[in-house]
Amino acid sequence: MAGQTTMKKLAVAATCAALLLAAACNADALEVGYYKKSCPRVETIVRAEVKKFVYKNAGVGAGLIRLLFHDCFVEGCDGSVLLDPTPANPAPEKLSPPNFPSLRGFDVIDAAKDAVEKACPGVVSCADIVAFAARDAAYFLSRMRVKINMPAGRFDGRLSNSSHALDNLPPPFFNLTELIDSFATKGLDAEDMVVLSGAHTVGRSHCSSFVPDRLAVPSDIDGGFASFLRRRCPANPTSSNDPTVNQDVVTPNAFDNQYYKNVLSHKVLFTSDAALLTSPATAKMVSDNAHIPGWWEDRFKKAFVKMAAIDVKNSYQGEIRKNCRVVNY
Repeated sequence: MAGQTTMKKLAVAATCAALLLAAACNADALEVGYYKKSCPRVETIVRAEVKKFVYKNAGVGAGLIRLLFHDCFVEGCDGSVLLDPTPANPAPEKLSPPNFPSLRGFDVIDAAKDAVEKACPGVVSCADIVAFAARDAAYFLSRMRVKINMPAGRFDGRLSNSSHALDNLPPPFFNLTELIDSFATKGLDAEDMVVLSGAHTVGRSHCSSFVPDRLAVPSDIDGGFASFLRRRCPANPTSSNDPTVNQDVVTPNAFDNQYYKNVLSHKVLFTSDAALLTSPATAKMVSDNAHIPGWWEDRFKKAFVKMAAIDVKNSYQGEIRKNCRVVNY
């Protein structure tokens, strides 16, 4: 059965190559229920592992959602962010400043991969496990309101470079034009960017990510919120003194639309968050997401699936890793 699935994928890839539309075709080849014959329990297995971790620590769920974003924006959704340093590649993505030491969830992916390998050895990619885990984290943190049908069929990449993460991940000090351009290079539009920014409704941030831009200079940040942050953050964060604060101080562990209400009240951490109010079009999106029940959740599901299809690999370009932390040899 695994062979039939692989043959189908190979046929699709061959057609795409002939049309010189490999990237678009790879994304189109993803399908919901991709493993229904080759590993029918995979999504149940991954969800069970994610549930164990998220119910112990909601912050891990936020980390898993961020992990997918940081994977997909660098080399595409191919599990490249999971690769550990080796003598041949001492500086992979996970050691890049946008990822280290803040990115987390790697242990959840390891646990899920181990469980999946016991059920279906050599069948399920690490890239798909990352996508399933992020989907499940959103499901649990939203109290089962955000239910996403996540297509699968990704292959794992073999390239992981720290400098590529710096080049492709939008930093927290970006203005609106820079944000829109950054997302556009990945095939995501301005509304996708605004909707996906809503993931900042969960998780924590190191003070060093916002203190220089938001507290040390005049900004639009709410005065009371700024005072609150100054009490928790050093004026000059260092690697040895860099505390974290909740990105959403109102409902920090709930995957909801509170982020947009915080944007409107100028109680957000990043310059890139505040930037969403700097154009009439994106400001209206913020207002709609804040005030219309279910509006953000519906759009997030679509944007999340769209993001999870960025530059996916086919079987010619990637592999099914045995261990998510190292390429196959």
